[in-house]
Amino acid sequence: MELVATCLFGLEKFVAEDIDALGCRRLETIDGRVLFEGGPEAVARANINLRCAERVLIRLGAFRADSFDALFEGTKALPWESFVGRDGAFPVKGHTVKSRLVSIPDCQRIVKKAVADRLSSVYGLARLPETGAKHQIEFFILNDEASLMIDTSGAPLHKRGYRTESNEAPIRETLAAAMVRMSRPREDVLLADPFCGSGTIAIEAAMLADGVAPGLYRTFAGESFAFLPADVWRDAREEAQSRRRESGMRIYGSDIDPACVELSRANARRAGVASRITFACADARAFASPEPGARGTIVTNPPYGERLGDLASSRKLAEAFGRALRENVPSWQIYVISADEDFARYFGRRPDKVRKLYNGMLRCSYFQFFKKTTIC
Repeated sequence: MELVATCLFGLEKFVAEDIDALGCRRLETIDGRVLFEGGPEAVARANINLRCAERVLIRLGAFRADSFDALFEGTKALPWESFVGRDGAFPVKGHTVKSRLVSIPDCQRIVKKAVADRLSSVYGLARLPETGAKHQIEFFILNDEASLMIDTSGAPLHKRGYRTESNEAPIRETLAAAMVRMSRPREDVLLADPFCGSGTIAIEAAMLADGVAPGLYRTFAGESFAFLPADVWRDAREEAQSRRRESGMRIYGSDIDPACVELSRANARRAGVASRITFACADARAFASPEPGARGTIVTNPPYGERLGDLASSRKLAEAFGRALRENVPSWQIYVISADEDFARYFGRRPDKVRKLYNGMLRCSYFQFFKKTTIC
């Protein structure tokens, strides 16, 4: 089968690395998606193990669709009966980019009718009941080329299951995992998040350090598909469980809001990593190392005007935060995500690297400070 792992823009590299680690043959990496090959086992393993992907889809086929007739005939020609049973439900959603077919509702209706016609003919039914398992069909039309897919994930993969509640402006778990990976964590260097919010960055760091698969404790739409046997999901979970280990990495999370600290602790318990993280109530404007003299890395998502409060307040906070780090942990490596493109100027340090990322639909900059301090 041809599979597609979708992701936030900027995270393709990490999804590709994880797919390679699973031993799957990678076909292509393009904006927001990585194509690869695999059987039912690969579907289960990818859903359970990909830290930075949003969904895993099966691509049934691709064809030119520069008219509604072409979309209908191309869709109807695909082997839907190999994936959707007699009573299977098959809602349709999708989007088009730079194509002649611009009406998404019209495309949805045409794809739905084409699939229904095909299944009705194969199963000999005048009316399909659609009372069984839900098979979410997705179409993506780019430059008049249509791809037709079935989603195997259900809820997006950033929903690990541990964050049943969150603070006002949470960061996606998939993005937090990528941020931690970009910081190149090491067991002999502590990691701290002084704006921990609901604890996502610290929890993702602990899961990465201990080899906890991100999808280990949740379910997936594909588990109800007849063509994906139950044993492939069981085996994939057992394999993931066998890779858990106890790392020596020390992880700290803090926040000025006591409610956020308690929420972080509860989320860490649900993720099974509570013993790996020390949470405390503290003001980031007075940040100091929780282990005096230790080497450390900060990975954090401070409040910024786009999502929390006003821009002026966020910049004052950045100034105070930067001053505390220069005074108390001048040799630490710092990784900060912000929607404020001028964050570094107020933080008071010239970044060594800036990477464009997206937290959902919000465009952000990931400021990386890993060389000797250079004042802006």
